[in-house]
Amino acid sequence: MGAGHQRSGARRTGNQVVIAAHRDTHLKLTIDLDTMAYAYPEVPIPSVWTIRQKVDAPVTPDVETAARNALAPILGDPRLKTGASVAVGVGSRGINNLVPIVRTVIGELKAQGMEPFIVPAMGSHGGATAEGQEEVLRSYGISPDNVGAPIRATMEVAQVGALDDGYPVYFDCNAYSADAVIVVNRIKPHTDFAGEIESGPAKMCAIGLGKQKGASTIHRFGADGLRNIMPKVARRLIETCSIVGGIGIIENQFGQTAEIHGLTASEMGREKETRLLARAKELAPRLAFQSLDVLVIDEMGKNISGCGMDSHVIGRARMPSISESDWDGPDVRIIAVLDITGVSHGNAAGFGLADFTTRRLIERTDFYATFMNHRTSGEGGVHRGRMPIVLEDADSCVQAAIGGCGRGRYETVRLARIRNTEFVGTLEVSEALMEEVRSRDDLEILEQAHRPNFDEPLAVSH
Repeated sequence: MGAGHQRSGARRTGNQVVIAAHRDTHLKLTIDLDTMAYAYPEVPIPSVWTIRQKVDAPVTPDVETAARNALAPILGDPRLKTGASVAVGVGSRGINNLVPIVRTVIGELKAQGMEPFIVPAMGSHGGATAEGQEEVLRSYGISPDNVGAPIRATMEVAQVGALDDGYPVYFDCNAYSADAVIVVNRIKPHTDFAGEIESGPAKMCAIGLGKQKGASTIHRFGADGLRNIMPKVARRLIETCSIVGGIGIIENQFGQTAEIHGLTASEMGREKETRLLARAKELAPRLAFQSLDVLVIDEMGKNISGCGMDSHVIGRARMPSISESDWDGPDVRIIAVLDITGVSHGNAAGFGLADFTTRRLIERTDFYATFMNHRTSGEGGVHRGRMPIVLEDADSCVQAAIGGCGRGRYETVRLARIRNTEFVGTLEVSEALMEEVRSRDDLEILEQAHRPNFDEPLAVSH
């Protein structure tokens, strides 16, 4: 954080919201949220049916045993010896069963006479401060009391080498000083690009443990940097640093732990991680419909996706390096996002993927943390950092989305509502979708027509 910067979420001042302030210059950036000019009070809130997707969703019955088994091949590395200091990298995603998995890894290392500690592996998240990153970990339950190891957070990095073309390679100083490094991360499709290596242990090494400096250096090259440079940086780090392996977690379509895999250092960023990514894509959440006029998303957040909403689920990339026509996912005309998760700590990075939002979300946004994340992410941050149209409340937001979606007859609007892009198995849908719902064996009706309550999060079931 720059000297003199005053971090805070947006706050209400009459009809305006102060979204950023700087105590040195006393400058303030405000936006006028008296947005009744964009309201559609004449648009009725449609009745909706609650439905559920029926999918084969594997679940790991015992995550502690699975984590222990995944760690076993990594423990054969000679650097993991009695008395060794071991940095365990943990990131900023809301991974199911993260605490018991990390606790198991820590416990096994301690049982072998080693001295593990936690390092935040999250690039620029947490406002790009050590204190902010430690706060993010604690919000996910990663604390010394819960996992049995101290947290050592820093934004300082060491340049530990370079690629063959001179591209610099950075690594967290606390991790660099350890005798060994293990990362714990989810393997999943990335929201900014498609490649053989996407989100997973390799990316956590290159970007997460590269901290803000390493992350911004890679993101400066856009999707090409992520697709081509990031895996090379990860492999170079493995060659030059004491990285001994990674724990790769794959989740099912309902965000539950499906599989846990161990990767030795020689397997990270290579063919095994590519195979695990293919498996993760098989199980990734997908919307039940390929064409929607309006998609209502109750909440976005950094715990859900790097850009707040999974771009594969909503069918939007908004990256100059990527053609929207080539991006997978549904065709959605208008997206309305209503709120942000508390564990995002106000980081609303990616809110520009939505078309409409609420005053509540904007007032809960920490714009410094959001802009820092957008800046670090490069081209994607520029496009995804554009503010959506702000409406007074959730009902007004949904009405504006319906009114502005281009369907002249409101009863024909194909509207679906989800809790977030991680939990898409339970949906509320409008009458215009019910003919399709009744014709499909993979969808079941849970509740007949009712008025939706957008002030309460949609309940999800597995």
